Amino acid sequence: MRLAILNWRDLTHPEGGGAERYAQTMAAGLASRGHDITFFCAAHSGAPRVDLVDGYRIVRQGSRATVYYQALRALRRASRENGAFDAVVDVQNGVPFWSVVALDMPIVCLVHHVHREQWPVVFGPFLSRLGWILESQVTPRLYRGRPYVTVSGRSRDELVQLGVRAEHIQVIHNGTDRPMALAVERSPVPTIVVLGRLVPHKRVELAVDVLARLRDTHVGLQLRIVGDGWWRERIEAHAARLGVTRDVHFLGYVDEVTKHHELSRAWVALAPSAKEGWGLNVVEAASHGVPTIAHHDAGGLSESIVDQRTGLLVHDLSGMVDATSRLLSDPELRNRLGHEARDRASRYSWDTAVDEWEALLARIARQPRYQPGDLNPVDPGVVEEGA
Repeated sequence: MRLAILNWRDLTHPEGGGAERYAQTMAAGLASRGHDITFFCAAHSGAPRVDLVDGYRIVRQGSRATVYYQALRALRRASRENGAFDAVVDVQNGVPFWSVVALDMPIVCLVHHVHREQWPVVFGPFLSRLGWILESQVTPRLYRGRPYVTVSGRSRDELVQLGVRAEHIQVIHNGTDRPMALAVERSPVPTIVVLGRLVPHKRVELAVDVLARLRDTHVGLQLRIVGDGWWRERIEAHAARLGVTRDVHFLGYVDEVTKHHELSRAWVALAPSAKEGWGLNVVEAASHGVPTIAHHDAGGLSESIVDQRTGLLVHDLSGMVDATSRLLSDPELRNRLGHEARDRASRYSWDTAVDEWEALLARIARQPRYQPGDLNPVDPGVVEEGA
């Protein structure tokens, strides 16, 4: 098949994260099976306009605001020059690429999670309200009847609440990489790890709050933050205000070996994000036997963590402080949760995810061509509900 993926950035972008890793892992997996893949995303400083990565092409055009128009323009140009794509994956990060009104091709919409909580955190009152209207009202109408993919049952339920028919949604989970065998022992001092981009809705400040409240009762307690982003200075300032700068370590972007080293050394992982589609950071920590603490109402985090079995779910900051203290103080509980977390993480395979995507795209590619703006439902048999 000849396939296109529309995603607003790639992993080399300064703001690339878990959603990009998911999309590019699928692109690489499909390319390895002989499919012709083109990944359209935003340009950024230092990256070539056209690139070849892991057997598929990356075409970078447009900024954060203009990538939607520029990517569609580049895709249509590629279609004229080399023939139409068999299917298009339109990745909706808050808003989609509006491909259904511009392209005469089979389209599947990939949604990691609904952004109800993120809009007001990142934007002001007007833009956040506009963004939420586009996501919750306009997009479900325009993409009505199109097949959807999401990464957790929680996200599927939220899409249904917005009006997407459940039978048109397939859940294809993130996989997890086999952990590197580094023969690294746990840190001799209590250590908390946070893994992810430093942006407002990840709420890494809450992890700093947890450290500040527990460092007097847990001698030598350290917080190690793996990742970077434009919100980093705010978090650093927050740590300075609380007087815990010496105990908070900002590692920035790191290579895979360093990341696995940090996860191997950690006692507990925190995922204080307001919302995640799944929780790739949770599963990565779990693969090293590290249990994660997150919030009950944070979307897919409450699915990637099985409460009291592979980690702990809490309702607020006080609950996160208490849960962290409990795990730091109880090695038997920490080890039991870590063992179950590792066992569960091993069940999620990227190969399985690629299998499911390949089957879905093959079915979609066999459907009659859509006309731009066509809102007729797909055959309900095209998309099977996943788990």
